[in-house]
Amino acid sequence: MDRREQIRPGVVHGEWWHVDGDGRIACDLCPRDCRLREGQRGFCYVREASGGEMVLTSYGRASGFCIDPIEKKPLNHFHPGTSVLSFGTAGCNLGCHFCQNWDISKARHDSALSDGASPEQVAEAAVRSSCRSIAFTYNDPVIFAEYAIDCAIAAHERGVATVAVTAGYVTEAARADFFRHIDATNVDLKGFTEDFYRKVCLAHLDPVLETLEWLVRETDTWVEVTTLLIPGHNDSEDEIDRLSAWFHDHLGPDVPLHFTAFHPDFRLQDAPPTPPATLSRARRQAMSTGLRYVYTGNVHDPLGQSTVCPGCGEVVLERDWYSLGRFSLDADGCCQACGTKIAGRFDPRPGTWGPRRVPLRLSAEA
Repeated sequence: MDRREQIRPGVVHGEWWHVDGDGRIACDLCPRDCRLREGQRGFCYVREASGGEMVLTSYGRASGFCIDPIEKKPLNHFHPGTSVLSFGTAGCNLGCHFCQNWDISKARHDSALSDGASPEQVAEAAVRSSCRSIAFTYNDPVIFAEYAIDCAIAAHERGVATVAVTAGYVTEAARADFFRHIDATNVDLKGFTEDFYRKVCLAHLDPVLETLEWLVRETDTWVEVTTLLIPGHNDSEDEIDRLSAWFHDHLGPDVPLHFTAFHPDFRLQDAPPTPPATLSRARRQAMSTGLRYVYTGNVHDPLGQSTVCPGCGEVVLERDWYSLGRFSLDADGCCQACGTKIAGRFDPRPGTWGPRRVPLRLSAEA
């Protein structure tokens, strides 16, 4: 069943736009506020002014599908050990110089979209593969919101959960429409200064902070946050202190925070890889402000990746990369040693997917 009328293959009528005073099509989806003449595309490259309206040009098309561990998103408190059917499209509404998926996010979409599937086909593939959830990831799902929303609706009809991995760069007008269909999200908080966002990400910090606070305070979506620490750019002790203090005061102590390691890529080749000691130091700083669940990523650090009970200090869920070990939560998600409730969405027993990564092909031809 087609959920939307396709103007031509892969192109559907877009939402979240208006016509401005001089006849341009103004995009209301993200804070970039692109204003387009006929035939022009926005910064994200997949939204276009066409026929006097905004259209999405990547509907039903994907850069690839893969079954991942949920911990790879990263989500450590959302059905641990389960598998997630992951996919993205092309383009992005940020311009991060350090993008780790630049071949997808910076691609002109026709060169990157090598697979495709309808929302029903995506949901059915998740069911067929016994995936607990589907994830919109690899590039930012905000820019293909119409497709992501339809996939989410189809997934929910089949009992499959939904995950968005996003930079949170979305307008107040669009975020409720998008996130009402999302069960869990990991938001990339790129740094904690406007200067970093403006110069390195070609965006602004405040809209991301507003999205985070709104998600935690106003929605039922499970939220985790990731900050990629780049040596000399966003990893200073002062910045981590300020980030952690804001996080505690505005999001609360129970939202998991992940500090992950950078490796040189795309346009930021002159910064060195993040030393593991930097991640450990940032984790200690964040926990000293009262944050209860702080993790390290992209390095081998079983202690920094395991979930520790904030009540008694016992490890309640061991992790070694994406492999799970000891699990010490009861059926209500409480520490078996002291009874402290661990924040998150937990099953009585964790899944057994492990670290496997299994590519899938959903269409014979793109």
